[in-house]
Amino acid sequence: MPRFSVVVPAHDGPGRLPECLESVLGQAFTDVELIAVVGAPEGLCASIVGAHADRDPRIKVVHSEPDQGLSGARNAGIAVAEGEFLLFLDGDDTLAPRALGVLDARLTECEEPDLLFFDHERVHWFDGGTGPTLGRLWADAPTGAFAVEQHPALPDVWVPAWSAAYRREFVTRRELAFVPGMFTDTVWNVMTTLGAERIALLDRICVRHLLRRQGSRNHLPGLHHMDLLDQVDLVMRRAAELTPDPVLHDRVFHQMVGKVLKTAATPGRLPTTAARRQYFRRANQLYRQHRPAGSRRPGGSVGLQHALLASGSRAAFGALRGTKRRLGTAARFGRRWARRLSRRVGNPYRAFLRRPIDENLAVFSAYWGRGYACNPAAIHAAARRLAPHIKAVFLVTKGHTGNLPDDVERVVIGSARYWEVMATAKYTFNNVNFEMAVKKRPGTVHVQTQHGTPLKCMGVDLVEYPAAAAAAGPLGKLLQRVDRWDFNVSSNRHSTEVWERAYPGAYESLDVGYPRNDAFYTSTADDVAEIRRRLGVPENRVAVLYAPTHRDYRADFLPQLDLAAFCRALGDGFVVLLRAHHSYVGAAGLEGMLRSGALIDVTDHRSSEEVCLAADALVTDYSSIMFDYANLDRPIVVYADDWDIYRETRGVYFDLLASPPGPVARTQDELTRIFREGAWHGEASASLRAAFRRRFCEFDDGLAAERVVRRVLLDEPATALPPVVPPGERVPAPAARHVPLH
Repeated sequence: MPRFSVVVPAHDGPGRLPECLESVLGQAFTDVELIAVVGAPEGLCASIVGAHADRDPRIKVVHSEPDQGLSGARNAGIAVAEGEFLLFLDGDDTLAPRALGVLDARLTECEEPDLLFFDHERVHWFDGGTGPTLGRLWADAPTGAFAVEQHPALPDVWVPAWSAAYRREFVTRRELAFVPGMFTDTVWNVMTTLGAERIALLDRICVRHLLRRQGSRNHLPGLHHMDLLDQVDLVMRRAAELTPDPVLHDRVFHQMVGKVLKTAATPGRLPTTAARRQYFRRANQLYRQHRPAGSRRPGGSVGLQHALLASGSRAAFGALRGTKRRLGTAARFGRRWARRLSRRVGNPYRAFLRRPIDENLAVFSAYWGRGYACNPAAIHAAARRLAPHIKAVFLVTKGHTGNLPDDVERVVIGSARYWEVMATAKYTFNNVNFEMAVKKRPGTVHVQTQHGTPLKCMGVDLVEYPAAAAAAGPLGKLLQRVDRWDFNVSSNRHSTEVWERAYPGAYESLDVGYPRNDAFYTSTADDVAEIRRRLGVPENRVAVLYAPTHRDYRADFLPQLDLAAFCRALGDGFVVLLRAHHSYVGAAGLEGMLRSGALIDVTDHRSSEEVCLAADALVTDYSSIMFDYANLDRPIVVYADDWDIYRETRGVYFDLLASPPGPVARTQDELTRIFREGAWHGEASASLRAAFRRRFCEFDDGLAAERVVRRVLLDEPATALPPVVPPGERVPAPAARHVPLH
């Protein structure tokens, strides 16, 4: 029998779930079983749990339907637990280092109490830890184990379930379980505290609880707040059954009323006036029904709120709580009105915002209006085929209007038509972010398509890298843009986990693959030959694509590679295709190599997918193009001459040199040798590429654009989308091969 059973509901939050699991499994105290409760067996969280379970036999995987909620998941974990003590941990929280050893020692010292409360730290998603939370429990606390009547701070209905250890025999004997609903911890806390014969305390932070940027689900608006009143009724009834002590009854009553008043004083938590009226009326009934005989109201404004609730005076209660709020609102309104008056009169956007939303209008944009490219272009093309009722327009800057196909309706950014479509479109798609002046109207849908799998740090993860963070702009504005997202497209589980941390928001993750990569599975040999012809690639040469990324520590484009020397070293059987990062100009200063035909500058070619299809091999450093190109199952060579500098100045999510998609060269001489000796297309290269593809080409199968259109524009449920084709059944576009690649 293990000492501890740690129950972890793992229905959502895949971005932080690995850290949660590792915080348990990495404890120095190892006598523990981890019970991971998953929802959909094929979901991302289930796969993360499964990968850990394959490595560690202490993990027990249990299934609980997602509609059973947190309470159902915890109860499912309790049912299979075998440990002496139960612990609960949310999937995005962590156990503090050495926590289990400290808990074991304290439980032994107190002779195995039924219940041991310990402290936790709330960790803000960005600012970090806020320090100990339950100091009120330690003040004037008895030493050792004690009965609940001996401590004036208990019960404490604000203590969450994951801030205590529970003797499993006690939980089983008392037939304790989590009740359904959003406020399940409140009932559990009171039932366990009042039911325990012996309680102990540990003044030590053992759990670090993540404060999500989206806030607590319990604080979100909705009718679920009515559920709190059902829990109040249940708690007071159970309390009367568990103990005859009037002091404890009064203590629980005042704490539960405090919860009720907090919601009553925050009108935004309930969506309608009728709901708020119903809430107050029911709260009044429960107050009068469960108020213990002889209970005294607190003093001050809180006591006045008690009196108004007891009398059912909702209007007076609202007036009391609303005075300060109205004063603050008036001040904010004045400042906002002054700002409006200062704006330029006649901006057409404000007038367009008063128009109704066009339910069949979709706006697409890529790379700040540089043309018809990337995921937005692929989704646009699929929408014309699968959702012909949608009128689609593509945004473009004045200088890039020629980068759109003739049959695509273009709208120039900054024009009156631009402001009109941005104000009225039901759907918007972008692989970057729209400008801050664009407002997200209620009822509209914004899809962030992204434009690459992240190796380098992104979003809020850039705060530790000043050069990159400065280039990305103010963090506050970034998060305002993230708040516009309704969907965020991902091509693999790695990306899904990173996006959740780097761009915290309330969006739905579309784990469907990158639409732009569909071309790698739908293109034919004739398509590849035609693309090479248009790019000017000679039929008798092996095309090597060189695609370096941007360096935050440099302002200009200077190839890390001596391209002239590299072209000469490859010889006449090769041609190098140069695609510089979109922030730079391409082959400046290499005119001689361009004239010789050994080098072709494809930096300005509209489609990176076509450039990849034309290439027989890829040489890159840290560009995300490697993740896309891997779909083609063609050779990749990593040229990482400044890896240490890049990693320190930009930050990375994994060690590329430890898990590369092919051979790694740290110097130009090594790179030349890799090509001269054939290592670039050998068996070792193929083996590395296969592992890389399994990890990063997970959802890319040629159907990504269709999935996005069906989920967003046709409003089909995620469960109805085409399943991902197994890797072994995918057939990438053939290469124009002139040498054996395996």
